[in-house]
Amino acid sequence: MDKSSLMRIGAFALLATLVFAWYQYRQPRFRAGDMAPDFEVTLADGQKARLHDLKGKYVLLHFWGSWCGPCRAENPKLAAIYQKYNGQGFEVFSVGIEKTELAWQRAIERDGLTWRHHAMESADFGGSASLLYNVKAIPATFLLNPDGDIMGVNWQPAQIEKTLAERLATR
Repeated sequence: MDKSSLMRIGAFALLATLVFAWYQYRQPRFRAGDMAPDFEVTLADGQKARLHDLKGKYVLLHFWGSWCGPCRAENPKLAAIYQKYNGQGFEVFSVGIEKTELAWQRAIERDGLTWRHHAMESADFGGSASLLYNVKAIPATFLLNPDGDIMGVNWQPAQIEKTLAERLATR
């Protein structure tokens, strides 16, 4: 092999390593099967809440932002799932990654996010829940079972609904 071929192979290997490292950096810290760690936040209504307050229910831990197009497109689907399964043992715990409280509150109202558990964190992904779960991109979701174990990470709304339909039908 000549020197230029070796340089190209080396450059490709370096690029592949950097892409893999970037991908790993952006992955949530926890995966399906892990116990979801607890955290405490102040909700939009001013009350304190812990994630583990919802043990005994299926919970969607939902990181999103009013400024995030994919989040806003997903929100009405999550709101419909919440409306359908809330009375059957399903809750949503949302953490808004935000710059302004007003934009966050408007998005909650406009997107029909009627659940009680809404918290807001810094838009730089430096809030305690974002750091704990290693959330660096949104939307990010974690579906928890009633024991607080993570069942799925970053599932599409259709997969969340399918799982809830299967699990809650047998309760």
